[in-house]
Amino acid sequence: MRKFIRYTHLLAAAAAISLGACAKKDANNTAMNSDMAITNDMMGANDMAMTNDMSAASGSVMVGGAEMLPTKTIVENASKSADHTTLVSAVKAADLVDTLSGAGPFTVFAPTNAAFAKLPAGAVDGLMKPAMKADLKKVLTYHVVAGKLTAADISAKIKAGNGKAELTTVQGEKLTAMESGGKIMLTDAKGGTSTVTQGDVMQSNGVVHVVDTVLMPK
Repeated sequence: MRKFIRYTHLLAAAAAISLGACAKKDANNTAMNSDMAITNDMMGANDMAMTNDMSAASGSVMVGGAEMLPTKTIVENASKSADHTTLVSAVKAADLVDTLSGAGPFTVFAPTNAAFAKLPAGAVDGLMKPAMKADLKKVLTYHVVAGKLTAADISAKIKAGNGKAELTTVQGEKLTAMESGGKIMLTDAKGGTSTVTQGDVMQSNGVVHVVDTVLMPK
């Protein structure tokens, strides 16, 4: 009987030791997993920081999910932006690729896909037709100003003009620039307004300012 009790005690002790070892192993695994998660988070953060640092060092910014390189032309950079596919298609349809790939410099107010989507139904498709090339070119060149005007340059003109500045476009008509809430606002020939949502996207042949509404000449 004593041997049986002694044997039972030995089994219980062995079970306790085994459970303790398992608990320790689980704790070690949990700690290891936590360390790995922290390491992965740190690596992800470091990768993002490195990417941002590289972009800053090169003078590039992100537009439409793509890096805009200041060593590339307006057309080359716009072609990479997922937010400007309609604009690029329009530039090609209007035969303006060579012009906007030239030395310039140009200041381009670049409407996003969402900006074109604000136009009346069928308007974009209509302008893309070969028979409407002249009208399409008129609209697109109304978004281009000769010379390189940064946001600071435009703001300076606005201040010098007591709150507004007139910008003569390549198309020939004027845009009126004003500031509201710290943002540059443009008023077109028909009284429509567009806001610069991202400014100073530098190009090898000028500068691009992203706008949220298509500007219309008379």
